[in-house]
Amino acid sequence: MTEYYQASVKEVMKELDVPQHGLTDFEVRYRQKRFGYNELKEGKPKSALQVFLEQFQDFLVIILIFAAIISMFLGDFESSSVIIVVIVLNAILGTIQHIKAEKSLNSLKAMAAPISKVLRDGQVIEIPSREVIVGDILILEAGDYISADGRVIESYSLQVNESSLTGESLAIDKTAQKINEPDVSLGDKKNMVFSGSFVTNGRGQAIVTAIGMDTEIGKIASLLDSAKEKKTPLQVSLDQFGKRLALGIIIICLIIFGLDILRGRELIDSFMFAVSLAVAAIPEALSSIVTIVLALGTQNMAKQNAIIRKLPAVESLGSVSIICSDKTGTLTQNKMTVQKVYTGHQFVEHDQLQMTNMLHKKLVDMAVLCNDSVTQEDKQIGDPTELALVNLGHEYQLNEHIVRGLHQRVGEIPFDSTRKLMSTVHRMGNHYVMITKGALDVLLPRIKRIETANGVSVFTKQHFEKVRQANTDLSNEGLRVLAIAYRVVSLPQIRVEDEKDYTFVGLIAIMDPPREESAPAVADCIQAGIKPIMITGDHKITAAAIAKKIGILKDPSEAIEGIEIEKLSDKELRDKVEQFSVYARVSPEHKIRIVKAWQDKGHVVAMTGDGVNDALALKQADIGVAMGVTGTEVAKDASSMILTDDNFLTIVKAISNGRSIYANIKNAIKFLLSGNAGAIFVVLYATLLALPVPFLPVHLLFINLLTDSLPAIAIGLEPHNKKLMKEKPRNINEPLLNRKFATQVGLEGLVIGAVTIIAFQLGLSTGDTAVGTTMAFATLCLSRLFHGFNCRSDQSLFKIGLFSNLTVWIAFLVGFVLLNLVLIFGWFEVATLESTQILTIYGLAFVPLIIIQTYKLLFAKEN
Repeated sequence: MTEYYQASVKEVMKELDVPQHGLTDFEVRYRQKRFGYNELKEGKPKSALQVFLEQFQDFLVIILIFAAIISMFLGDFESSSVIIVVIVLNAILGTIQHIKAEKSLNSLKAMAAPISKVLRDGQVIEIPSREVIVGDILILEAGDYISADGRVIESYSLQVNESSLTGESLAIDKTAQKINEPDVSLGDKKNMVFSGSFVTNGRGQAIVTAIGMDTEIGKIASLLDSAKEKKTPLQVSLDQFGKRLALGIIIICLIIFGLDILRGRELIDSFMFAVSLAVAAIPEALSSIVTIVLALGTQNMAKQNAIIRKLPAVESLGSVSIICSDKTGTLTQNKMTVQKVYTGHQFVEHDQLQMTNMLHKKLVDMAVLCNDSVTQEDKQIGDPTELALVNLGHEYQLNEHIVRGLHQRVGEIPFDSTRKLMSTVHRMGNHYVMITKGALDVLLPRIKRIETANGVSVFTKQHFEKVRQANTDLSNEGLRVLAIAYRVVSLPQIRVEDEKDYTFVGLIAIMDPPREESAPAVADCIQAGIKPIMITGDHKITAAAIAKKIGILKDPSEAIEGIEIEKLSDKELRDKVEQFSVYARVSPEHKIRIVKAWQDKGHVVAMTGDGVNDALALKQADIGVAMGVTGTEVAKDASSMILTDDNFLTIVKAISNGRSIYANIKNAIKFLLSGNAGAIFVVLYATLLALPVPFLPVHLLFINLLTDSLPAIAIGLEPHNKKLMKEKPRNINEPLLNRKFATQVGLEGLVIGAVTIIAFQLGLSTGDTAVGTTMAFATLCLSRLFHGFNCRSDQSLFKIGLFSNLTVWIAFLVGFVLLNLVLIFGWFEVATLESTQILTIYGLAFVPLIIIQTYKLLFAKEN
């Protein structure tokens, strides 16, 4: 037997060989060996060594390793040693960050249902959820999490919230009756319970039919292992950039190598010089800088409630153009709340009721009385809809315990999904009053009178039409409507046949309201050129109402249901996907198709969610964002980022940080490349004019490692520019080294190269090559330190503030001190210079800052 929902309770118990009193200890041990533990299997985590070795897969790193090997082979152990130290340092940083992120994630993990109640050998006992086995009889009560899939064998008003699986926010009524229809969807298997869901009302029993990876949660978890992880935009850009840079450097080195050979230089010397130039041209600190800036970015984001599981995901958020967000618990509070009431033919907001008004007071009292939910200190137990009514009473200091104590319940007929009504009998003075709440379409034909401000009157046709229209108006707002009515009865014992001849009191409209911060967050997204999309398992009217409130939906035509999506081919969905902002009643398969359709349109898609049903779409998305508080374990494992506060606004902050970090990384790369370009121009100049070598390899390594790294990191820490969130998302297909970027690098490098060439020529004019080399080295080094101020932004220093980033000043001062120590003590093979020569170096190095800042002040676009 595979479809337990189609079998009777007796057939299921016979199939699973379970007696009425539950399994015996012997049978438990036997089945535990056969079925294993009730837990999801996690993929084997990468060891620290594996993570460390993966850091060497970067193309530029491979080129540097090759250069280090050649340098070592040619006897230049100093250069090769420095390169290897930098590469290893970068790998260590990447490994540490990965391990830290995983530790942060593990600290969030908690079993969804750590303890379960089961019937064994006729005794109800509590056991760890991982020890639940197939055939166990689960004892279910309001507030319990369900630890395994099972067939319901007893139900007493049992209601279960399955939103983590189906996306449906309303609780499902459970029954023990078998279902005869074939191919029933998960949400309609009303005689089954599933792992990861929780009981909201009533009590019952279920016999366990599946545990661990065989549960519905487990099936989804197993599919995640086959999903491929995507490279982020920065990874793609750096890969492309690395290959282009390496190709360009190799071509330049081959040209210089050929020119040296033509001039008669020794083959080995020419080759060594070409390799040295390649090492000088490749920014050794690039990978380290990117890793450090990203790592610092993740630490900052963690303080803002966003834990990054994968380092490059920081900048990936900055490229997001579509956010596919779940509704329940993400954009909404995941808490049913009364919004409006209708009584005395008037609509009243929930916070505008007056307890001095007889109608208002009676409506709230009766809503609290015909209700099984309770609050105990900070804990709320019961159906979310009933809890909404209890909380309405709390708004007006009407504690349910006191109200129910004054009007003792003496009889009841529990709610069931067939009647769609719940009735309770209370002693009120000398009378027994039956209060009924439920669906208006069921109550309306049974109403004979109506409670108004002028007293009780006959329920006329006009009253009938007004109440029905009020119900329609509230339903069109996406609200769930409950009707409240009552009648006086002679005896406390009531039957279903007594549910008639009512006096109508009013309607109460309930919904899961939006978070307060959702609307501003959505507005920020739209301003930033990001389209927020709602994907939910809820009904279309409910979803559209919420989406309209928070600004996602402008027109009802922008909403579509899953059943309509099923009728569309992948191509048709791709062609129409931009027409919709709300996708309602969707399945997990629909979510993946929607995400793919947006990606096929060239968008970078973020998928937010907390349920198991979100996991596959989280994996498919360019970046998956899971909820840390309400999120399931499967959703967290499938995500790139976890929100520790489940706040949609945190996503917007993360996007803002992502954009800022990417801009800072790009500026840091520009700083490194333009400085290296300056060195290449000087070398080309010297080669073409057959001049002595302008730099020794150790000079170039000193610049690249000691006076470049700190300014580049400081540029990466540039304060966030709020105007970045007023720009459109960066095009994912735009390469890092585009024409505009390359032009800026080339021109700024040319200016740095020009002042370095002047210094070199002035040094050579003394007749001492060592002085020329030293002046060229010092000028290049200092001009690059000054250039750090230029690379903070595309705007001028007057626009962004000269002292708004103090770390750039610290980096400059450290580099300036190191350079002067080298010149004073003659380290790194430099010649002794006169004071006038040192002042000349200072003056020439300052020139690029003046030229570039003047250009930005006059011509740069001041956003």
